[in-house]
Amino acid sequence: MLLGLQGLKRSSTLLPRAAEVVSRVVTTSAPAEAAKVNVAASKSALMREFQVYRWDPDNGTDKPTYKSYNIDVNSCGPMMLDVLFKIKDEQESGLAFRRSCREGICGSCAMNIDGRNGLACLTKVERDPNTVSKIAPLPHMFVVKDLVVDMSNFYAQYKSIQPFLKKKEDSTIEGKEYHQTKEDRTKLDGLYECILCACCSTACPSYWWNEDKYLGPAVLLQAYRWIVDSRDDFTQERIKQLDDAYKLYRCHTIMNCAKVCPKGLNPGKAIQKIKQSTHGGVPI
Repeated sequence: MLLGLQGLKRSSTLLPRAAEVVSRVVTTSAPAEAAKVNVAASKSALMREFQVYRWDPDNGTDKPTYKSYNIDVNSCGPMMLDVLFKIKDEQESGLAFRRSCREGICGSCAMNIDGRNGLACLTKVERDPNTVSKIAPLPHMFVVKDLVVDMSNFYAQYKSIQPFLKKKEDSTIEGKEYHQTKEDRTKLDGLYECILCACCSTACPSYWWNEDKYLGPAVLLQAYRWIVDSRDDFTQERIKQLDDAYKLYRCHTIMNCAKVCPKGLNPGKAIQKIKQSTHGGVPI
């Protein structure tokens, strides 16, 4: 019991010293925080004009238009998606646009920015105050509202190529995995990275004119990804399905697809490989 009391006395003598340390930390950190606030406050505003496509189908009398918003780009993030968030949060709560990952993985925020298809989360904001940025939905697509387009046809075309591994017999290793050499796996590079954002397809004039029949760059790139996969047993059936004057051969190698792909892929090259395969060539 005596030992416990002595320990309590010793710990009580430490309390004032601990409080003193805490007070020193608080007093020294307060000026630093105040300095940060002063730096932020002293940063001058950099105003930029952004013209955003607006259309609400619920307002039957309204026509599609571009509405201007003046934004201080010094007070928001560096990407176009940050600007859209700032507009929605502070000026136009009804603005509609798709977004999810904010890092170029999901493809949700695909739109036309200053005349070029791309992802808003990867497109940097131009800091020149004399420039005006124009943000529009993906071209030649039915608009649901504002920057949101109807992707139903695009996804239906993607479904039509059966984008999954098809086997004629079980060739797994111990029922767990399919064998594939490193060389065969390398053939999928530049194909599997596609995020189905539709930037390439909606930048293709051939897709604009024949979107009901032509599968477009994105879907054909995905089709080739399964054609060239060594684990798939339906290579020839897939090629035969695509051997069509409209599904495949509406591609005229305009190559807008490769220019706008946010992942740096080349759908035009994949389409050319499919064309070679339909004439007896071996998928490479």
